[in-house]
Amino acid sequence: MKKKQLKYDQAYMRMAFEWAKLSYCERKKVGALIVKERMIISDGFNGTPTGFENCCEDKDENTKWYVLHAEANAILKVANSTQSCKNATLYITLSPCKECSKLIHQSGIKRVVYATKYKDVTGLNFLEKAGVELTQLKNIQ
Repeated sequence: MKKKQLKYDQAYMRMAFEWAKLSYCERKKVGALIVKERMIISDGFNGTPTGFENCCEDKDENTKWYVLHAEANAILKVANSTQSCKNATLYITLSPCKECSKLIHQSGIKRVVYATKYKDVTGLNFLEKAGVELTQLKNIQ
């Protein structure tokens, strides 16, 4: 990886960690940025849909089924704008699950940079098979 690209990757990842802090989820706070041609076109963090209470866990501390993941929120923001994810890079603090990996691929994102690997790597395996470039950046926060 080129030194200049690494410098940008680290900066965007630090910003994704800042977005993660905005999450109301208690169990896991995840942040995401979508960048295209060095311009941030979207951001997101895990949380409930618009109009729902900002409580992500039930009384047993399980995540509510309708909580949106950070990358899904970021992709949906782009879908609701004049922008496109085609050939963009997704920066995310936690690697994507299998459901979000389908959204990432279908949205046209070509590169995913993540900090921590999620326990289930099915999503990463799918993205790799789909030809999406994957990069793990450790020790960023």
